[in-house]
Amino acid sequence: MSANEDLEGASNMMMYCAACGIAGADDIKLKKCTACKSVRYCGVKCQKEHRPKHKKECKNRAAELRDEILFKQPESRDLGDGLPHLLYTASD
Repeated sequence: MSANEDLEGASNMMMYCAACGIAGADDIKLKKCTACKSVRYCGVKCQKEHRPKHKKECKNRAAELRDEILFKQPESRDLGDGLPHLLYTASD
């Protein structure tokens, strides 16, 4: 077993299915909600059962995650004054 599997196993041990409350363990692998990544489920049945309760929160969190990615500023790598450099051709 790798270190990542050990950490993932430990992480699952502390997590519970959002619908039925069963704890994650070696034989029960909880899967994250793919949209918001904030809740986990032991199976599709629990995910479908919990969806009406989770839908509004899920949409809001998924939008926050998209915004974080969209508005994340890349590192500045230019060596100049921070302004974009314009390219001029010989005909300008």
